[in-house]
Amino acid sequence: MAVNTYYPTDYQIHLFHEGNLFQSHQLFGAHVLKQSNSVCTRFIVWAPNAQKVRLAGDFNQWCGEGYELEKINDQGIWILFVDEDLEGSLYKYEIFTEHGGVQLKSDPFAFYSELRPNTASIVYNIKTYDWKDSQWNAKKEKKNALTEPILIYEVHFGSWKKKEDGEFFTYREMADELIPYVKEHGFTHIELLPLVEHPLDVSWGYQGTGYFSPTSRYGTPEELMFFIDQCHQNGIGVILDWVPGHFCKDAHGLYQFDGGHIFSYREEIDRENPVWGTANFDLGKSEVQSFLISNALFWMENYHIDGFRVDAVANIIYWPNSPGKHENPFGISFLKKLNQTVHEHDPSFLMMGEDSTDFQNVTAPVHYGGLGFDYKWNMGWMNDMLEYMETPPFSRTPKHQNVTFSLLYAFSENFVLPFSHDEVVHGKKSLLDKMPGHYWEKFAQLRLLLGYMFAHPGKKLLFMGFELGQFSEWKDKEQLDWNLLDYDMHRSVNEYVKELTKVYKRTKALYEMDHLHEGFEWIDVNNSEQSIFSFIRKGKNEKEFIAVVCNFTAVNYQDYRIGIPESGEYREIFNSDKEEFGGTGAVNKKVIKAEEIPFHGKPYSLKLTIPPFGIVMLRPVKKRKERKGNGKEEVRGHVTGRRERK
Repeated sequence: MAVNTYYPTDYQIHLFHEGNLFQSHQLFGAHVLKQSNSVCTRFIVWAPNAQKVRLAGDFNQWCGEGYELEKINDQGIWILFVDEDLEGSLYKYEIFTEHGGVQLKSDPFAFYSELRPNTASIVYNIKTYDWKDSQWNAKKEKKNALTEPILIYEVHFGSWKKKEDGEFFTYREMADELIPYVKEHGFTHIELLPLVEHPLDVSWGYQGTGYFSPTSRYGTPEELMFFIDQCHQNGIGVILDWVPGHFCKDAHGLYQFDGGHIFSYREEIDRENPVWGTANFDLGKSEVQSFLISNALFWMENYHIDGFRVDAVANIIYWPNSPGKHENPFGISFLKKLNQTVHEHDPSFLMMGEDSTDFQNVTAPVHYGGLGFDYKWNMGWMNDMLEYMETPPFSRTPKHQNVTFSLLYAFSENFVLPFSHDEVVHGKKSLLDKMPGHYWEKFAQLRLLLGYMFAHPGKKLLFMGFELGQFSEWKDKEQLDWNLLDYDMHRSVNEYVKELTKVYKRTKALYEMDHLHEGFEWIDVNNSEQSIFSFIRKGKNEKEFIAVVCNFTAVNYQDYRIGIPESGEYREIFNSDKEEFGGTGAVNKKVIKAEEIPFHGKPYSLKLTIPPFGIVMLRPVKKRKERKGNGKEEVRGHVTGRRERK
């Protein structure tokens, strides 16, 4: 084989060192190359501080002698051609440092890795899977995510469900278990906690070592592709939790890869994360930018991921160990470059930033000075609402602003409302157990909280297990408490979630204008004494609106009056207090006629039943003329927006 043909070009090398080789995974790492009847395996690695690099693996008894890589430029790119097809072989780089040490390192660009606790890289071809999701991709490209319903079910792959012997389900097996469940419960997306290779199960994937290698805990790359393909064929998007800010410090990984800090900041104060025990990527280094942005495109192209939830954005935009908030210009510049490149590659791809700060314009386009994310997690709303709900009902009046404050900034960014894994672990208690009061009150308030979340502007994300009404917080070493579905109240919560997601997805007013202030209007924002909040959600069509009333106390109101913008009749489309949900049955069964009595600054008003710890949604009944076969017309009541039966 003419190996010169497979040397990196000067242009590729230039782009990598410039920070713009966004397909660097096609160059670096291990690749089996075939030409006519000859075959070889090429290895390329970046190790600028190394004195010597050798290849060690199961094909040479882990002795790198005779397998020395050639240094092809002054900036530390090394290459080796082995005249064998090493597909499936285990390997590591044997790196001789400038200080005289020798260390074995996994390949930063490896496509597959050994099952932990082993750490070798595997020569692997990831181009063999036959995707069947073209219909999903074509449909996705035509949609505007901002005006579509987005319901995300956040999942930790290893603890959602386990086999009877305690072993993990494989990616392929989970396709049969998880996808029908998510579909049945009405979610539009699954968000997976990080699936990059990582040493410790208890890190949940957030401390990665193999950024291009899906963890072998759950099977092969093809099995993961099958899982994602099946999600798409069932109309479910897949979002991957992705960590471009910091990485694991285990000896076989990226940390001090060639004896120096080539992936992380040189200065200890910038590099170290003492709380997490990780090292921060040097986001100002051009080669690191090539590495990370290539990694993003790698997952998009090879695994058909639909979006990233970018972890710990605050740790990127601010220097982590400095007092106060000191912006990191390298991190900010990197995020802009990342988002711009990703969206140029696929405009429909969802970039979601987990940012806990008040940094401005996170979701504004880069060309308008923003960071370029599509969505930002609304951590302020989450914290305020959980504090409010954990307050005893009779003490909620002074905390009224916890509920109202979010609407002052709800349209400053495109938000996702998250109740994520972070809120139900490490002693924080489950969502259900956060609710005060006795048994029934806890369930009622959980239903109310979920209902209010779905009525509030913003897309939705919930961590697995909430729909079971788990009393215990997330136990990452065990599966969810599936046995709870044998009990009436827990089964009722599960049915409640299914109905809530149905109402959300068929009600345009609840999602079409999430990002615009025109989509929300208070009816009564000031009723702190009774802890009742009422508001209107609107769709693009001005006639497409619903009224929402939330009662955060245990009082049942029979004739509660609210102002309403239009005359006519209104019908209850959702009530969290239905008996089948475990409620008391304080519902509005009949159509309610608006009266020409001004109230709450509105020209009309109506009286309705407000259940204890309940949420009620009302929709105007629209009169529609239907032409019958005899040519006569009949006026029938039609609930606006309800799908006609075919």
